Amino acid sequence: MSSNRYSRILEQIFLGHHRQGDREVSFARDELVSVASSLGIPLPKNLGDLIYTFRFRAPLPDRITATAPSGKSWVIRQAGRGQYRFVLASAWSVVPNRKLVHIKVPDSTPGIIARYALDDEQALLAKVRYNRLIDIFTGTTCYSLQNHLRTAVKGLGQVETDEVYVGIDRRGAHHVFPVQAKAGRDKLSLVQIEQDLAMCSAKFPSMICRPIGAQFLTDDLLVLMEFVPSGDGMRITSEKHYRLVPPDLLTEEDLRLYQLSSETR
Repeated sequence: MSSNRYSRILEQIFLGHHRQGDREVSFARDELVSVASSLGIPLPKNLGDLIYTFRFRAPLPDRITATAPSGKSWVIRQAGRGQYRFVLASAWSVVPNRKLVHIKVPDSTPGIIARYALDDEQALLAKVRYNRLIDIFTGTTCYSLQNHLRTAVKGLGQVETDEVYVGIDRRGAHHVFPVQAKAGRDKLSLVQIEQDLAMCSAKFPSMICRPIGAQFLTDDLLVLMEFVPSGDGMRITSEKHYRLVPPDLLTEEDLRLYQLSSETR
C-alpha cells in the first residue's frame, strides 16, 4: 500500500537526520528520490502527495512520533522552495466539538452547483460562499477575492489557500479571511493555518488577518472555526456548526430560540 511505502521513506529521512534533543529536523524534497532508491521502493508518481499525506491527512509514522517528548508532537512545515522541516509543536489537533448546537440556515446553494461540484472540497467552498457563511460567522460583510490562491512567501516557498475573502466591519476596518476547507478524510491542519497567517502578513499587511477553517461533518452540516496566534501556536477563538436546510424546515420555534440567544448577548 502507498501509505506503507510513504511511511518507510519518511521514517528513513527523519531518522537519518534526527539526533536526540533536536527540536527541528530539516530535509529537502529531493531526498525522497534518493531514499526511495536506497530502500528499493518504487518512487511515488507524485512526490508532493507523500509530504501532503503526512502534513494534512495521516498521522506521522510511529517511529517518528515516538521521539517526541511528552506534550509535544512533530509537524512538517515548509522552509522554502523544496525545503521542509520537522518541528516540535504542542500536541493537539483540530477536532470539531460535536456537542455544539446546530444553527439552521436556509440553504441558498443553487441546485445546479450542488449537482455538478467536482469534489467534496469544491462543494464545501461553494456552500460556504452561496450561503454567506463567512459573513454570518464573522459578523462582517465579506466578498470572495480569489479561489485557490497560490503564491510564494519568503521563508516558506509556495503556499496555497483554498479561498480568500475580504471584508469590512461596522467600524470601517478592513479584514482578510483566508479559508482552508477540508472534506472526506482530510483534516484541518494548524500548519496550513500558520501558512495562511504568514501569507496575509506578506500580501495584505494593512488588513486584519482572521484565518478560518471549514469542514464538512455531513453533507448538510458544516463547521467553521476562527484561529488566532498565541505564544504557544495557533488557537481556536470561535467555532460554530451550521446546518443547511430547506427554508420550510426552519421553524418558528427555531427563530424564537435564535432571537432569544441574540438578545442575551
